[in-house]
Amino acid sequence: MINLFKYSFALWLAFSTLLAFSFEVESVPGEYVVKLKDGASLTSLQQFAEVQEVKAIPTRFGQFAKIKMDSQFSEKSVSLLAKSAEIEYMEPNYIYRILGFEEKDYRPLKNLLAGRENSHRPVDPRFGELWGLENTGENDRGNALAGEDINALQAWPLTMGSSAIKIAVIDTGIDYHHNDLHANLWVNEDELNGTPGVDDDGNGVIDDIYGARFIGGVASGDPMDGNGHGTHCAGTIGAVHNEIGVAGVMKDVEMVAVKFLSDSGSGSLDDALSAINYALDLEVDIMSNSWGGGGFSQALFDAISAANEAGIVFVAAAGNSSSNNDVRPMYPATYQVDNVISVAAHHSGGALASFSCFGPNTVHVAAPGQNILSTVQNNGYRSFSGTSMATPHVAGVVGLLLSTEPELSPLEIRDRLIRTSVESDFLASRIVSGGRVDAYRALTNERNVRELPHPDAWQELILDEPFDMTNYAPNMDEVLNVSLPEGAAFVEFHFDEFNTEANYDYFQVLTEDGRVLWTLSGINHGYTSPAIRVEGNIQLRFVSDHSVERSGFIIESIRVNDTIVVD
Repeated sequence: MINLFKYSFALWLAFSTLLAFSFEVESVPGEYVVKLKDGASLTSLQQFAEVQEVKAIPTRFGQFAKIKMDSQFSEKSVSLLAKSAEIEYMEPNYIYRILGFEEKDYRPLKNLLAGRENSHRPVDPRFGELWGLENTGENDRGNALAGEDINALQAWPLTMGSSAIKIAVIDTGIDYHHNDLHANLWVNEDELNGTPGVDDDGNGVIDDIYGARFIGGVASGDPMDGNGHGTHCAGTIGAVHNEIGVAGVMKDVEMVAVKFLSDSGSGSLDDALSAINYALDLEVDIMSNSWGGGGFSQALFDAISAANEAGIVFVAAAGNSSSNNDVRPMYPATYQVDNVISVAAHHSGGALASFSCFGPNTVHVAAPGQNILSTVQNNGYRSFSGTSMATPHVAGVVGLLLSTEPELSPLEIRDRLIRTSVESDFLASRIVSGGRVDAYRALTNERNVRELPHPDAWQELILDEPFDMTNYAPNMDEVLNVSLPEGAAFVEFHFDEFNTEANYDYFQVLTEDGRVLWTLSGINHGYTSPAIRVEGNIQLRFVSDHSVERSGFIIESIRVNDTIVVD
């Protein structure tokens, strides 16, 4: 398991001021999240003079705590604390934010599809505006193309979901009074029928009837949404098919409101851990996560890994900064855990939305995410854009799939969505699938043909000279030309240690004419790349910026495969 701070905490301390201004990285000043070793005591951490407060973060995936330093704390004191015999690792209390924004110039197109014949088309009066579910080429502004949607109407005769599927919407909460959502919300019967002000089910949260709220390290049973973002995501997943407003991807579902993002749209790592732990305890099937930010967090990685071990799919927004997540990771979408499905946004014309992050190796699928109409608080409806809006489309499709094939593992589900996506020239080479999610194809397992390496045909190729970037210098741009054996179809790289400044220093594999095939950045230990398809010789390239240098990596040999298997 990757452990960022075990290997590089000292470096992080030395450059903490610089990292505060790095891409997408924010943290709560003076606050840290620690994972304690087995049997360690919280009280032992209070011996440090500059520790103001230590607060436990109960989870089923380890003993965590939030530490708050006093206003006079120093980097030296943090360094000493991190080296405590009680602590397994320590990291900043990162900040995360919603990944959606309101479309101010949205123009309603009410009842545009009224009267069209289809027994499974919802009668909700604003269904005609939901181009993400049925794109006619006329129900969105701009260059909309008919059919660039998730193909819901063809999927629904197979299934419209199931109330046995439980989806945690981990966000700003949900307006649980909304007339278009209420019937599809999970209800905690023990608390609903229990005594007000009493933790009737003994889960540590009082009166959590529709879900829970974790803000500022305090748990409560009221996940009411004062922002609108979480309610919007919930509407895309499961707005009730009920002659009111809009309709969700799933007609039948149980959505759990798990609020860790405040009404201003931001939240912290410690509360994210509590939110995920709450959803784990409820044994949800899917976690829908339309938020991101921070840096690499081992604690959040551990939480998502625990969800994976529990068989829970973790759908995550790829981000809205128009950047390549292969090079500049967005968390949590870029964590390399089998249950993570990273989602980009496409517009109604089928192309990647201008704001959407992408990543040929790290962003898995695309879904409708621009100008998406859905529910907001106070029985309202508004149009939002962002990978936040694409994410619940995918969560809903996963819910449909689990309604018919509940035995599928998270990795099998991710592979199914990738392999059944509708391939598109608009999305080719931008994301893993090269296409948009299609609910019908996912349900029927209509898979795209792909080329794979034969597992028994790998051979080691010793390089004429090592590509040695250990203890690299700033401002490097090094290239090594590599001649491959005739007929080579795939290459693969293994790194015992790979340690570069995430987002800024990176290794690439390129074609002879300079086209990028694969990129790696950050910290990886015992890591093997995916099989990279090649045609002809390749170049290895390493680029570093002017600032932080790390221990780097060395490549002395690569694996080569000349046998293609069509799957």
